[in-house]
Amino acid sequence: MSRLPVDAEAIRTLAEILSETGLTEIEISEKDSRIRVARAPAQLVQTMAPAPAAAPAALPAATGAAPAEGAGTDWSKHAGAVTSPMVGIAYVTPEPGAPAFAVEGQPVSAGQTLLLIEAMKTFNQIKAPRAGTLKKMLVTSGSPVEFGEVLAVIE
Repeated sequence: MSRLPVDAEAIRTLAEILSETGLTEIEISEKDSRIRVARAPAQLVQTMAPAPAAAPAALPAATGAAPAEGAGTDWSKHAGAVTSPMVGIAYVTPEPGAPAFAVEGQPVSAGQTLLLIEAMKTFNQIKAPRAGTLKKMLVTSGSPVEFGEVLAVIE
């Protein structure tokens, strides 16, 4: 299977247009290429937000630790940064109340599922690109993520 080159700048520009205009989807076509960027409508995000509240035990620790340790850190420069391949809603557990796919400080293996991103009513597994230790999980369940956003850091 050959992989097509991705025009990251065009995708970022389209994502900015989505944010500025409030649109939920935009597509451009040139010659033999086509780029489509979509995001969940605000209504869907609101309906998904209550789901993480069903598992309050896991969320306070994650949300409490993020500002203290990572507030001034630019994780995008880290060699082990795992970035989002799409726009969507992140979930760190397979279902509300279930244990997280991976926990900070835990060893992870290459190909292990770190989290899910829901986009267009499809759950996409985000897997560890390499083995190591999960240093930082930068998203919480139910939080929206953007293309290229750093989701986690593996050392």
